[in-house]
Amino acid sequence: MGLFSRLGRVTAHVGRAIEARLADHGLTVADFDVLAALRRSGDPFELRPSDISRSLMLSPAGMTSRLDRLETAGHLERHLDPLDRRSFIVRLTKGGRMLVDGAVTDHVINEERLLGALTPSQRTELDHLLRTLLATFEP
Repeated sequence: MGLFSRLGRVTAHVGRAIEARLADHGLTVADFDVLAALRRSGDPFELRPSDISRSLMLSPAGMTSRLDRLETAGHLERHLDPLDRRSFIVRLTKGGRMLVDGAVTDHVINEERLLGALTPSQRTELDHLLRTLLATFEP
């Protein structure tokens, strides 16, 4: 029971620290996930909403509200898909790309800080153990 209690407490602390760092950029974790998915897609940094939903394991309804919020903020734009007029393409704006690039940089620095109590070999061991445990839930 103690192990699960500690896992839960670590998750809560890490979650709050990540949320706070992203909030410094005016982003929620949900917003960051969408912008990061577009950024990872490579130039021209665009995807169909269904592709973003799949990669984030999110319902289309949940994706629509995120896209609406990010478009209103000027971080992305939507246009009709020339290959399928029933669908849209979502593209990072220049400002959205600059925002997510800055947020990613700070996020990585924050992750390093959060793991600072562990040596490199302990990080490797923890990663291995968590992958092993996750494999029982996500075969």
